[in-house]
Amino acid sequence: MFYNLEELAAQATANFGGDIAELMIATEMETTNRSRTEIWAQMEENLRTMEHSVAEGVAGVHSRTGLTGGDAPRMNAYIEKGDFFCGETVLTAVRNAIAVNEVNARMGLICATPTAGSAGCLAAVLTAVRGQLDLSHEDQVKFLFVAGAIGMVIANNASIAGAEGGCQAEVGSASAMASAALVQAKGGSPEDATQAVAIVLKNMLGLICDPVAGLVEVPCVKRNAMGASQALMSADMVLAGIKSIIPPDEVVNCMYQVGRALPSAFRETAEGGLAATPTGKRLMQEIFG
Repeated sequence: MFYNLEELAAQATANFGGDIAELMIATEMETTNRSRTEIWAQMEENLRTMEHSVAEGVAGVHSRTGLTGGDAPRMNAYIEKGDFFCGETVLTAVRNAIAVNEVNARMGLICATPTAGSAGCLAAVLTAVRGQLDLSHEDQVKFLFVAGAIGMVIANNASIAGAEGGCQAEVGSASAMASAALVQAKGGSPEDATQAVAIVLKNMLGLICDPVAGLVEVPCVKRNAMGASQALMSADMVLAGIKSIIPPDEVVNCMYQVGRALPSAFRETAEGGLAATPTGKRLMQEIFG
């Protein structure tokens, strides 16, 4: 069992050949008394759910409120034109993140990673890179176990809930999970993976949770797109040899402290930020009367 990122990296290196996924599986077996087969099967189901939500969103969905929908197909068409600024992998992750969260906004089935409001980040990054990295089915399942290990540490030492820590705790955590898993999938060490967590969270400190009309639509869908791109960028920085001056566990604790300091208006109450703009208030009135 591990309780922080330093312990996670040390145990994965010493006991599992640097494989965070195997450490996470062993931890699940120890803490839940379930077999490896049962644990693996559940993660495979999570992967299938992610794949389905990406495909469904890219095909095109709209929420019942009409606030969101149709942006994933628009991004897909833009990618197909081949004339863009960012690399195709980044834009594919952006498209897939939008897709998942548009499915969530229409009350479709998604895999909360770590929350429904941030479900697009991890699914988007994995589905965007698996071809480029030639990830097998087993590799993809392990990708999710690595992310799960990171998410567990953040949840136990800070927060993954927007109502407690703002959007930094939701999209920030999801992006950190995705970035760490990506680093491991590319051959990075456990310590490298924790560095990715630090870089992502440092860049997203203070991100507020301000859903218009209290719904997980605006700005949540586009924030997942931003989070997915942040995960990719941070992974590249770590793989280039860049490290965080502030140790990863200190960054996680800092995120917790920043979240506690955020006024309640910026923690999923729809009382501040974009929700409090004239248009945000008008939309709330139109939806709820």
